[in-house]
Amino acid sequence: MTGTAEAIALITRARTARELFGDDPAQAARRYRRLARLVHPDSTGDGAGDGARAAFDRLAELWREHRGPARTTIVTRRHSYELSGDPIHGDLANLYPAVHDMTRQVLVKMPRDPADGDLLEREAEALRRLAAEGDPRYLPYVPRLVESFTHHDAGTGVRRRSNVISRFDGFFNLAEVRAAHPGGLDPRDAAWMWRRLLVAIGLAHRAGVVHGAVLPEHVLIHPGDHGLGLVGWCASVIGGGRVPALVGAYADWYPPEVPARQKAGPGTDVFLATRCMEHLMGDRAPKAMRSFARGCTLPAPGRRPADAWRLLAELDDLLERLYGPRHFRPFTMPSRARTA
Repeated sequence: MTGTAEAIALITRARTARELFGDDPAQAARRYRRLARLVHPDSTGDGAGDGARAAFDRLAELWREHRGPARTTIVTRRHSYELSGDPIHGDLANLYPAVHDMTRQVLVKMPRDPADGDLLEREAEALRRLAAEGDPRYLPYVPRLVESFTHHDAGTGVRRRSNVISRFDGFFNLAEVRAAHPGGLDPRDAAWMWRRLLVAIGLAHRAGVVHGAVLPEHVLIHPGDHGLGLVGWCASVIGGGRVPALVGAYADWYPPEVPARQKAGPGTDVFLATRCMEHLMGDRAPKAMRSFARGCTLPAPGRRPADAWRLLAELDDLLERLYGPRHFRPFTMPSRARTA
């Protein structure tokens, strides 16, 4: 098979999915991906006319027949994504667990309101910037952008800007951690989460990115590995400017510059990260730690710490005074793990 015209003819002649794909699953997947790339509307443009679009729609129909009605597959110019399982409902988007090109686990993120596509574009730009300019040692703290594309829903005609990002398997967000510890988390457990969160925002700031929404649902931790992931980059800011949107459920968490629509900076993320940790510990934080947090949440941006790496060193000094030299402290959560 050498080109679009031949692919269109092959798809058009096929009467059944078996006739087009055969019986071998691996061979069927390879043939599907090859055909989809040849007749995808984004690849053919206007040159192949309605024939390519009709062939693409027919190919999708035959693939659904081959895979069964319970599966949904999205094909882009670069990859195919087979959606599986229930979506995760974020503050503005649904995240669909998917298999990327039949092998890797990813999330396909689609805004519920198509008008929020500009926020998905912000996230894609931020993740590209981090991948290109962030310190490779700390990139595991943020999602990897696999692809950003426009999804056309054939049933409704709606077009949505969508991102495909890597998954954090076995992680919990901080809202779930707090719910599992209604009396507040032991500050010795919160300490490693706080340290890693400062690393994550420090990575972003050195790359010129402000996250803009460091909130409990966007901070993920892996209990056993003491891992952390910072997700939800749709409100990010590159090169100055204001945070474009607030998460309504946390409207009173933001520093004054955000609702005032003033310029955001690294201190904006420091403020929000500190609010997360204060909420996580509740009344269990010792006095010295509460004083440290107050200094990080001062209303005036100019008086607030803006260097996450320097703040991390100060936090380490505080923790050593409170608890002595650092050592690994096992941490567990209820058995239900979260993927995000």
